[in-house]
Amino acid sequence: MADLKRSEIRAIENAMAFPRGFGYVLDFSDRTFGEYFQDEFGVEIYTEQFSTCGTSKRNRLLSYLQQADNSSVLRVLRSLWELREGLLSEHEGLLGSQDAAKNSESFRKVIDRLQSEPDSVSTDGIQTFAPDRTLEELVANIERLLAANKPEVAIDHLHTYCMKRFAHLLKVRGVDFGEDEPLHSKFGKYRKQLVLERPLHEFTDRALKSFISLLESLNDIRNNHSLAHDNKILETFEARFIFSSISAMLVMIRTLEAGRYES
Repeated sequence: MADLKRSEIRAIENAMAFPRGFGYVLDFSDRTFGEYFQDEFGVEIYTEQFSTCGTSKRNRLLSYLQQADNSSVLRVLRSLWELREGLLSEHEGLLGSQDAAKNSESFRKVIDRLQSEPDSVSTDGIQTFAPDRTLEELVANIERLLAANKPEVAIDHLHTYCMKRFAHLLKVRGVDFGEDEPLHSKFGKYRKQLVLERPLHEFTDRALKSFISLLESLNDIRNNHSLAHDNKILETFEARFIFSSISAMLVMIRTLEAGRYES
């Protein structure tokens, strides 16, 4: 969900008070406000879900903004910005130009700040695949850290997850491996078995081969750039890129497996 500061919520409220006053949302009636959310965003705003802050239009808007994800909040705020600017042009003089400009600037800053926030990293490739309490806790910790936008803190967890994932895939195939065998070696054995089991397009096989070297690099990152040891950790943007890349591979592996080898 979008993490709006209290000052940003006040900025939104002040901007939405034009032209009918504080507590309203622009010039919407109850009916047109509901139609606007349904037609523009496919959201039924008059439901219990969006009454957590109260049942007025203003409070329903705040309830939605506090529950929706970053991209959905941006869509709504951009749309409201355009409607507000149109109303300001139509009703010039209803508010002092200084107040209108100040509220517009504050509202625009909220949109700009949200636009600069990176999207959270997908956890689609991270899943429990066997009845294992350690695995469940590992997955839960990864999800919590990614939700908090801290992929750099979760890098060592990602490495551990991959070690467990490919060890599992080798075990269900009866392929021998050493407990201390590095991640890229386990993945290489898995890829070799996979191409024996089913035909793969040349592109897919090349992608799998490329991940052998990427996972070898992940070994180094885990040992020298994560909280597994007393290291200087990665910048957030780099960790996000690494997580997204590895997660894409894990999603592909999950699709290739299609549940055939899972416990």
